[in-house]
Amino acid sequence: MSVYGNCYGCRYSEADAEALHVQMADEAILIGPAPSRESYLVMEKIIAAAKTSGAQAIHPGYGFLSENAAFAKLVEDEGLVFIGPKYAAIASMGDKIASKKLAMASGVNTIPGYNEVILNAQQAVKIAQNIGYPVMLKASAGGGGKGLRVAFNDEQAEEGFIACANEARNAFGDDRIFIEKFIEEPRHIEIQILADSFGNVVYLWERECSIQRRHQKVIEEAPSPFISEETRQAMGAQAVALAKAVDYESAGTVEFVVGKDESFYFLEMNTRLQVEHPVTEMITGLDLVEQMLRVAAGQALAFKQGDIPRNGWAMECRINAEDPYRGFLPSSGRLTHYQPNAKEGISRIDTGFYEGSDISMFYDSMIAKVITHGQNRQEAIARMQFALNEFVLAGVHSTIPFQAALMQHPSFQAGDFNTGFIAEHFPDGFHGLSPSLAEQELLSAIATTIHLGYLARSLQISGQLDGHTRQTPTSFEVLMGPSGQQSSISTTVKHSEKGLWVEVGRQHLCIESDWHVGSTLYRAQINGQPYSLQVARQGVFYILQMNGMSFQSMVMTTGNAKLQKLMPMKVAPDLSQYLLSPMPGLLVQVAVQVGQKVQAGERLAAIEAMKMENILFASQVGVVAEILVEQGQSLSVDQVIMRFE
Repeated sequence: MSVYGNCYGCRYSEADAEALHVQMADEAILIGPAPSRESYLVMEKIIAAAKTSGAQAIHPGYGFLSENAAFAKLVEDEGLVFIGPKYAAIASMGDKIASKKLAMASGVNTIPGYNEVILNAQQAVKIAQNIGYPVMLKASAGGGGKGLRVAFNDEQAEEGFIACANEARNAFGDDRIFIEKFIEEPRHIEIQILADSFGNVVYLWERECSIQRRHQKVIEEAPSPFISEETRQAMGAQAVALAKAVDYESAGTVEFVVGKDESFYFLEMNTRLQVEHPVTEMITGLDLVEQMLRVAAGQALAFKQGDIPRNGWAMECRINAEDPYRGFLPSSGRLTHYQPNAKEGISRIDTGFYEGSDISMFYDSMIAKVITHGQNRQEAIARMQFALNEFVLAGVHSTIPFQAALMQHPSFQAGDFNTGFIAEHFPDGFHGLSPSLAEQELLSAIATTIHLGYLARSLQISGQLDGHTRQTPTSFEVLMGPSGQQSSISTTVKHSEKGLWVEVGRQHLCIESDWHVGSTLYRAQINGQPYSLQVARQGVFYILQMNGMSFQSMVMTTGNAKLQKLMPMKVAPDLSQYLLSPMPGLLVQVAVQVGQKVQAGERLAAIEAMKMENILFASQVGVVAEILVEQGQSLSVDQVIMRFE
């Protein structure tokens, strides 16, 4: 949340004291402790900070109070300018129940459902039965996937209502829930609108946001590869009509759910700047933040609907601090390596972090946004793949490998997907892509060149005895897998003026690279084609990551490789008698007691991290022998919570 006047200023919590936005601001004001309810959600502190800095206006950003009508009104009452819509529009559109009623009155297509406030879980079940499963339970003040569940039966409706109400109360201070019919195989497509205070409203085309996980967007693109020009215009016209009905000003987004027959229904209106606004900026050439500032300053829009271009294709990936290999659990910690690489005219990276930054468990998990642009969708995808391979990020886990894998999925590349895409194609979670034989050979060749780099460095060690200096072999065995005992590929190396010639299988690869030992990013021209990948060394292992694949190998001489295959494998310890914390977070509930017998599937504990509540269930029957932590305690990943007997 930023304040604007004669300078750029910001407010920050104790958790953000070293954050990038604090360092970049001309003036930064501390507003409270890390929990958002004690800092970023306290309106009086925000207003006080704005007045202290001499600010004339407040930009509310993406979250927290950005869609809070009471805050927008307070800003105006205090003589400041709210850079966003008027509070009356926020109130009518920010409330999901009220906005749906208004949409119906404005002639906007709406989904069948129950729009009154639901009193309790039992009433929620009855309503869901009347509408017919599946249904969607949604927080009236929700957003960003918080306070939202899909229920396919009575039990899920009851549990979903309770969970939604709890999440909404913690995130927004409003636990009202409504229910509507869930459209199966839906696509999530939203219309970006801009409006000024003179009654001018335009739409800036659409964004396709159907690639989601737990109702949170993973990939966004503009335009949509699905809808026709006729549907695009119809959706745009309805979005404009809705904005005019509430005298909307500033930037806003009208979200629709679209069926496979291109029928579309109003979901909600986001009365703020969306996280994915850069893809719209890429294809229109308009800066949405600039337009918000101009409207807030009382200027009229300088263009009409027919003036808005639609050039090329844009793609965005949200890089989140989540571990895709462990069910996308939150991952907090310090960014030990952080080198986002953007190419001018091809890609853009928006981030609030730097190398050495701490990723806090208190706020949203997003670290950065990678945006690419191309003449067409295929080019935008190819450029995104390259940008993800070049994005160096270590210290915490991130969604980069998963998004790189999505870019290669045939259905995604064909534009054949809906909001259930991830659940359908990754039902057992993400475990990384398995390289084909040709890719194994390519990665083995690259691993060999990396190994040669380490050998070359060892040849420079002083004090070697004459006649006993280390010799560099030309033939190697690349042993693959965690123990190096799964399979192997033979490589032969020859030096040339252009680089290294590596013979592997039936391939002859000319590898030209200026990579040096210790560098994480490996760039090369291989048979004239550019490649980028990540390199990590763990003991004798080389771990190469590229295109959603993680290739673990050892490079050895033939003799050493034979001996390695005889080494005993390390057996993993038995942890079945322990409940471990799968993520760093705050233990908000311990649902069992010592001596209690638990059944498989029974709730054991709840951990809150990055604004999401994560429930831990028993995997088998057992008796709680010991509880080793206390409710309210901060947990580290894999910390023991309880022991069973």
